[in-house]
Amino acid sequence: MKLRLVRAVNRRLLPATAGHAAAAPFARRWLGRAGLGAGWLLSAALGALAVSAPAQPNAAPAPATVPASAPASGAAAAETAPVNNSWLDAPMFYELLLGEMEVSTGHPADGFEVMLDAARRSRDGTVFQRAIEIAVQGRSGDRALLAARAWRQSLPQSIEALRTQVQLLVATEKLDELAGPLKELIERQPEAERSPVIAGLPRFLAGVRDKAQALSVGQTALAPYLDLPATRTAARTSLGRLAAAAQQSDLAMGYLQQAHQDDPAAAGPVLLALDLMGPKPEAEAVVKDYLARPDALTALRLAYVQSLEQRQRLVDAVAQLRLTVAQQPDMAQAWLSLGALLTELQEPREGIQALDRYFALQAPPAAGEGDASDDDNQDERLRRTYDYACVVQADAHEQLGELKEATRWLDKVPAERTDLALLVRRASLMVRQGQVEAGLALVKNGAARGNPDARARLLAQAQVLRDAGRQQAAFDLLGEAVKQSPEDSGLVYEQAMLAEQLKQYDAMEALLREVIRLKADDAQAYNALGYSLAERGVRLDEALKLIQHAVELAPDDPFILDSLGWVYFRQGRADEALKLLKQSYAARPHAEVATHLGEVLWAMGQRDEALRYWREAQQRERDNTALRETLQRLKVKL
Repeated sequence: MKLRLVRAVNRRLLPATAGHAAAAPFARRWLGRAGLGAGWLLSAALGALAVSAPAQPNAAPAPATVPASAPASGAAAAETAPVNNSWLDAPMFYELLLGEMEVSTGHPADGFEVMLDAARRSRDGTVFQRAIEIAVQGRSGDRALLAARAWRQSLPQSIEALRTQVQLLVATEKLDELAGPLKELIERQPEAERSPVIAGLPRFLAGVRDKAQALSVGQTALAPYLDLPATRTAARTSLGRLAAAAQQSDLAMGYLQQAHQDDPAAAGPVLLALDLMGPKPEAEAVVKDYLARPDALTALRLAYVQSLEQRQRLVDAVAQLRLTVAQQPDMAQAWLSLGALLTELQEPREGIQALDRYFALQAPPAAGEGDASDDDNQDERLRRTYDYACVVQADAHEQLGELKEATRWLDKVPAERTDLALLVRRASLMVRQGQVEAGLALVKNGAARGNPDARARLLAQAQVLRDAGRQQAAFDLLGEAVKQSPEDSGLVYEQAMLAEQLKQYDAMEALLREVIRLKADDAQAYNALGYSLAERGVRLDEALKLIQHAVELAPDDPFILDSLGWVYFRQGRADEALKLLKQSYAARPHAEVATHLGEVLWAMGQRDEALRYWREAQQRERDNTALRETLQRLKVKL
């Protein structure tokens, strides 16, 4: 100790001011931890207290005994009055001070050594924690682990020491050392808390890069709990999540099925099943089985709705929302979600009814002055949700051709919360009423929340021009932007879509191939190019390869499935085409998909069925271009 102190002083003769600067925060830190008054600092500095035995962990300091012959009054009485002994004696104080001074003057490695020595001698958890803090601040995981191991050796019953060791092993990804301490940590949890700890294991290991090894660690640590009724469901669910993260979906599915079989009412396996629905579609059976229960949680049904939306299975999502509002008719958010999906499915009348129910349940929020982008502000989230409902209601009325009513709903969104997307909607309504230039001026110069950049404004102008039927002007506008930003795949894609509308197919193909070069995983670019070839009946083998690759990139996209069915039809594979088109339409009953489905059925001689789909398409979108051109080509009147 003396040698280390002399070495530090000889290396840096600190002026008095620097010494006070280092000592002040140190005193606050350690006197606070020791539970001693500030007056003790002077006593320690003078060496007035005797060395006491190390305090026992988690035990209160034992009171010192007072000799019977001690004076009872005056200064002598003050010297011999009863005091509380502590591990923080004078030598220990100096060692801790030295450690903090080493850290504060830029020598964390030396400070760590001093602090770890003090921790071992004091056997106090707070000193071990400080040593670990110093190591972490110095970005030395090995030193932090050294201190954690020393802590455990000194205080083997300390659950905090064990927890810290486990956390550091994960943070440093020393997974080969993790299984034993992790298993012990779980064992030492109170029985009532063990299942939640087990359930949280996948999240705890989420940042580990070697997912297969994380799974192996979990299997070792959770092995004792796989057959215990109180923990088996949580254990199998956690192992299922770890297996899924390790890309072992078959193993994950096995854990899931067993966990659900053990406890059909448990929520954990259902959430796992929702995550597994992508790689393992059969996992959905677990979700459906659970939701068939009368005690199924609404929150899990809504989570299923969200999963269905992500997979663009909007019809199925609507069915689940109908069940939700039937069971809980006062849930405003469910009515809003139902109305939004019905509107997106081009069922505006039912959408308006659902939205009217939302507005009846949800009073308009009070105006606020908070940050409109603050997701942590509950009031602001409520206002944004209400604004969204107004916009959806406007969309539903626009689908019905009720433009004034649509404008009235858009006007309910205050100017200070109007973003560029809302300006585009207003401009679209202006275009439909012949006010093209006013609409262009609105998206070009109108005030919008978030201060949209020039690129966003330009895309908005192109959208307005497209709505106005001025595709060439929109194409030229985007062309100038692409010259300025040739690596912007989004701008290139939008220009390609305009080229397709202008029947400039060579330009479209060149632009889409450029998008693929810039962004090799752009499923929509592969799909658009393949569909264009299929629609024109050219290079069908190449079209098929492009669309098949798009399906690989986005297997749940119903519009890409529609493209695949359409190229099959163009190749004369009507049966395969029919199957895919029905699958696409079941997930997303869009007018263009119905048009394709009707043509395939017409060609197969199922004309009544074809007419039914075409009428549905006309009911959803009377002005759909694909439907109109198909009926004219086949000389069909509905």
